[in-house]
Amino acid sequence: MPKKAESGETTADLLAYLFGPGNHEEHIDPHLVAAWTPGLPCPARNPDRMTLSDLALLLDAPVEALRGPKPAEHVWHISVRNDPTDRTLSDAEWATVAAEMVHAAGIAPHGDTHACRWVAVRHADDHIHIVATLARQDGRHPRIRGDIPRMHTAARAFEAAWGLAPMSPLDRTARRAPVTGEREKAARRGLPEAARDSLQRTVREAAARATGTTDFLTRLRDAGLRVREHHDENGALDGYAVALPGDRADRNTRPVWFSGRTLAYDLSLPRVRERFHPPIAPADITRAHTRIRQAATLLARAGRTEGTGDVAALGDLLTTAAATSPATVRDQVRAAATAFEQASRAPGTRTLHGTARAHFKAAARALDHAPRAARGGGAPAVLTLLIALVEAIEAATAWHRAQQHHAQARAAAQAAALLREAATLTGTPPRASRTAPRTVRVTPAAERGPAPATPVTRVPPRPHAGPHPASGPGPAPGPGRSR
Repeated sequence: MPKKAESGETTADLLAYLFGPGNHEEHIDPHLVAAWTPGLPCPARNPDRMTLSDLALLLDAPVEALRGPKPAEHVWHISVRNDPTDRTLSDAEWATVAAEMVHAAGIAPHGDTHACRWVAVRHADDHIHIVATLARQDGRHPRIRGDIPRMHTAARAFEAAWGLAPMSPLDRTARRAPVTGEREKAARRGLPEAARDSLQRTVREAAARATGTTDFLTRLRDAGLRVREHHDENGALDGYAVALPGDRADRNTRPVWFSGRTLAYDLSLPRVRERFHPPIAPADITRAHTRIRQAATLLARAGRTEGTGDVAALGDLLTTAAATSPATVRDQVRAAATAFEQASRAPGTRTLHGTARAHFKAAARALDHAPRAARGGGAPAVLTLLIALVEAIEAATAWHRAQQHHAQARAAAQAAALLREAATLTGTPPRASRTAPRTVRVTPAAERGPAPATPVTRVPPRPHAGPHPASGPGPAPGPGRSR
């Protein structure tokens, strides 16, 4: 499985790490297995013939010789890893893999004597690192756009030829994780997570619950985010970007903006608009579990394009359920919604019509519009809803497996396990109640119930007078509205 890895600030820094002991002494016998030129001495095994400094100078020479502008980041670095269940490959086999990967990536096509310089380093049984410098020896820049998809295709060929465990095909549905700099910045600021993660969760919830574009943007602002709209030449809205208050760059001179497409491919404005459903009256909360079960039955036997739209709607339903769950199971339902994210993004074309999608949307609308007290409805009602959601996710898991969507099937199975955990918590009475006398259940007052979730931005939400209207453009403006 080829994967872009972290690059050092310089070629020498990266080589020092790869040939060193590692951060936790995990590098065992680091050595070269292949290079751009045959017979290149290994700095670890032949230090009298080649030092790390010498190797760095050789790799950097084409970059230094460029007549035009030099690339801002000239070090290209990937790791190639096989499955833990695979046999241990020999150095010669890893050398073959390395040569094929740099060929597929456009770094060093077969037979090209003027290609980029590169080396492959092995310091563990199950993977290698490939380092190259982004300047060809004829003074031109390499064309490496789309390198990862092409290397994944090459990896599939090795899996088939050598009997290795097949990895999931690259379908571009994985969530975009924060880069190292974003994680380090969050740690310096004392935040529990990077800005990208906070923004992605907030935007996803707003998209799942909004009824239109204006409602969507209003929800983002009410959650405390900074919102920047992008309009085309005719003045029509064609994009948006969000930023966390206080998250700034360039010595605090500007906010750090993330477009929806940068957060996740299904959070671009066109994909968010696909989530909007024609206004419907909120269904009775007690019927939500029935709609979910009916949708699960339809999803289990859905075709490819229809099922792709159905699992997207199920993902929105889980997001809404996470935002409206009672405090006793809120953490588990939120974790399940997060785990199901990739399962809601199936590759290929999709249709946005179908009975299952309509049922999931109606159930989500019922949860979103029900009074807070009615959402809980006591442990039996919560348990019934959770069991229905588990059935829907299991249907999604079966559908993904039938479509050969391995990564999505794993994500759905993880979400189902988390919801079963939540159902167990709901179905087990508190210890004190086992000895307490039975009492008649009384419907709680409308203003009681679990408190709303704290927004990830730590900005308090504006107060609402009551449940949202079924078909209105969004929450009415209030005194707590933030911009």
